[in-house]
Amino acid sequence: MDALLIKRAQKNDVGAFVELMEKHKTALYKAAKSYLDSEEDIADVMQDTVLQAYEHITELKNTSYFKTWLTRILINQCKDLLRQRKRYVISEQVTDTAYEMPENDREFYELIKELPEEYRMIFLLYYGEGFRTGEIAQILDVNENTVKSRLRRGRDKLKQVLCY
Repeated sequence: MDALLIKRAQKNDVGAFVELMEKHKTALYKAAKSYLDSEEDIADVMQDTVLQAYEHITELKNTSYFKTWLTRILINQCKDLLRQRKRYVISEQVTDTAYEMPENDREFYELIKELPEEYRMIFLLYYGEGFRTGEIAQILDVNENTVKSRLRRGRDKLKQVLCY
């Protein structure tokens, strides 16, 4: 089903592209939320991701990697925003909850916030989005063994947090 939508979107079918984005917007939101706290920043990053995806969807060679490709664009957008942030001093951070997360998701995010930043995205992609370790390695541009070891270390850290 996704492969057909992707092919149609690659042939400039705007409706197919919109349908794809609707289908993946929750996953994009969750990934952005693991990097960013501000709802405004998350919205900006998601908007930039959709724009980048629309402009470059014809460059996607293998439709089975669409979600990986889209997530990679989002992560790069988040990192770009964070890099820009480091250049400026922010006087206050605005946070609101325009998107109401289900209770289970909220608990998951509260739990992974206990992890160091290098583990959060891996946990989100692995447990939250169901990506395999090889796919995560591709998305984050790290070695697959690094992903596996960070999953293991992250689990150990969460055990420590939960036991205290």
